[in-house]
Amino acid sequence: MDAQEEIVDSPVGWVNKHIKQYVDSGGTEGHRFQGQQTLLLTVRGRKSGVLRRTALIYARDGERYVVVGSNGGKDGHPAWYLNVLAEPSVLVQVGTESFAARACPAAAEERERLWQLLVTMFPSYKGMQKKTDRVLPVVVIEPAA
Repeated sequence: MDAQEEIVDSPVGWVNKHIKQYVDSGGTEGHRFQGQQTLLLTVRGRKSGVLRRTALIYARDGERYVVVGSNGGKDGHPAWYLNVLAEPSVLVQVGTESFAARACPAAAEERERLWQLLVTMFPSYKGMQKKTDRVLPVVVIEPAA
């Protein structure tokens, strides 16, 4: 994945505005959003091949970053998650730091622990899970070696 390629930001208005603030400030603004720490995740579109960027709330688990494919509790998975399943190589920006990483669904044996970490940090995830029959996916992002 080449960071010099054109990146298409989320078409969702408030997410797009958040990303713009994050990027335009070099990460000095936007890392904290409505009281939560956020990262920018850039994935390759599984159908289009285009780089797509979104902003996600995250938790830390040691050196790893943990995010959830909540999609606001909608019945379908968010596009970024489906793209990660197709191509786990991603680009990440956390504050002023940008790096290549690998994003994969949490292993079954650690999913519950990581889910509890996320729910403790952002209790709204629990309500989002109740709105849908799908299990909200927990994704672990590890910086590339």
